[in-house]
Amino acid sequence: MAGIGWMLLTGLLFVGVTAIVKHVGSGIPAAEAAFLRYALGLVFILPMLGAMWRAGLDRRAALLFGARGAAHSIGVMLWFFAMTQIPLAEVTAMNYISPVYVTVGAALFLGEKLAARRIVAVGFALLGALIILRPGVREVSAGHLAMLVNAVLFAASYLIAKTMADRVSPAVVVGWLSITVTIGLAPFAYMVWVWPSWSDVGWLFLVAAFATAGHFTMTLAFRAAPVAVTQPVAFLQLVWATSLGALVFAEPVDGWVVFGGVLILSSVSFMTWREAVIKRRAVTPVALATKV
Repeated sequence: MAGIGWMLLTGLLFVGVTAIVKHVGSGIPAAEAAFLRYALGLVFILPMLGAMWRAGLDRRAALLFGARGAAHSIGVMLWFFAMTQIPLAEVTAMNYISPVYVTVGAALFLGEKLAARRIVAVGFALLGALIILRPGVREVSAGHLAMLVNAVLFAASYLIAKTMADRVSPAVVVGWLSITVTIGLAPFAYMVWVWPSWSDVGWLFLVAAFATAGHFTMTLAFRAAPVAVTQPVAFLQLVWATSLGALVFAEPVDGWVVFGGVLILSSVSFMTWREAVIKRRAVTPVALATKV
């Protein structure tokens, strides 16, 4: 119950992030808005500086963190751009594609086995993406294309994080992400810079605070309960985003988008549940072994 509660709060925080970015709108260019979000959020990594200093970085680690920062920087810009182009529900639904790419990437680059159940789940997830986009039936906008590329880049970022998490603490991984993304976004923000109002700065600082708090509460959720329990709760983000888009931003509710999002998240949840079952079998003794 604690894990479910933390994940519910995580969903609300992340939907709050999307709502604030939607509210700020296109008044600030996407690259600049993304830069300000990370630059203002640097204050939250101050407690991590000690761990980052003690960890040190060899050449390979520095290259991996740099590559992750580059991929994440472009992905964040595309996400901010998509938020100004397509409804909240569509952005939220297409966010679910990234874990599918992570699964495929882990098989291709990390040597993880791509079992038949994973292949079927990936197929259903991609079908869900096609249902959302419906090419040939409606126009696929630049915002949709941005989210498709964003999912690939975020998947690459997560795979590098998975690799580095085995070597350094989570604080070091998060801290270096914040620093490298801020540096990576700086030149893009400079090229399109417009002076933001104090109101915009305040909203983007709130985005940074909500996003940081969301990652923290998500960590607490994973610590309190298995991922197989907390993952399905993430579906509520689509419900909240759809409701918020309709009630606050007057965005029409598209049943096909909701159905496609449910299909993608169901596939992700199935993969998560199956992995949890396999891991539990690996560590749980057989019945006879417990009868000491």
